[in-house]
Amino acid sequence: VRLQVQNVEKPLYRGTFHCFQSIIKQESAFGLYKGIGSPMMGLTFINALVFGVQGNTIRALGKDTPLNQFLAGSAAGAIQCIICCPMELAKTRMQLQGTGEYKLKTKNYKNSLDCLIKIYRKEGLRGINRGMVSTFIRETPSFGFYFLTYDCMTRYLGCEAEDNYVIPKLLFSGGMSGIVSWLSTYPVDVIKSRLQADGVGGVTQYNGILDCVRKSYHDEGWRVFTRGLTSTLLRAFPVNAATFATVTVFLMYMRSEDNLCECEPGPVMQQPSSL
Repeated sequence: VRLQVQNVEKPLYRGTFHCFQSIIKQESAFGLYKGIGSPMMGLTFINALVFGVQGNTIRALGKDTPLNQFLAGSAAGAIQCIICCPMELAKTRMQLQGTGEYKLKTKNYKNSLDCLIKIYRKEGLRGINRGMVSTFIRETPSFGFYFLTYDCMTRYLGCEAEDNYVIPKLLFSGGMSGIVSWLSTYPVDVIKSRLQADGVGGVTQYNGILDCVRKSYHDEGWRVFTRGLTSTLLRAFPVNAATFATVTVFLMYMRSEDNLCECEPGPVMQQPSSL
């Protein structure tokens, strides 16, 4: 977030690792965990919603095909925006609070929940849903590619329960799904972050998505749309590897009579009878 929204004329960070070092030096290691409350509150519900909607959509479509995998994933991505957008708004505001300060001189928000409450009191529901359209544009195709990639990878690698390497295969498939998902819509994420950070400090720069795109490109060129990509991909692989592998193994366990006696080609949770 800090790399995505920093002022190009007076940049605080030269890149991902410089940002990491600067945060630890200026704000201590705790600075790396600013805004963690919001994801911890929201991600459990988001993952439950995403995998539930995706599995039910696959069953409703009636046939497990690559196109249906993409459509089911897109449907899941679109619906979870209801939770994702306010969650990321709070995370963004918390992460930008007290940038470069070891001890905050002025603390607008105590925590993520306090952040959302204050935004609601000041701006109403519209303020809570700031960046909703850009979040929807990002999440809908992103989750489509997310589940499509995982389905293709697990089929290609031949994930069988009796395979001694099934867990590494699932981890690799999940990690690559996260990479592809972020690469597919990352420029939209930059715009979303800028819109949600807009107004911090009392200065509003953008009138909407197109205005943000135009001004960002005019001031910083096309590279602005890849800001923070390195740190995002470094995070995406392990997070999604763990998520997909855990869900898949759990569903394999729940479906089998002898714990892990069966593993159909492709991700188990995406078969019509898996959820």
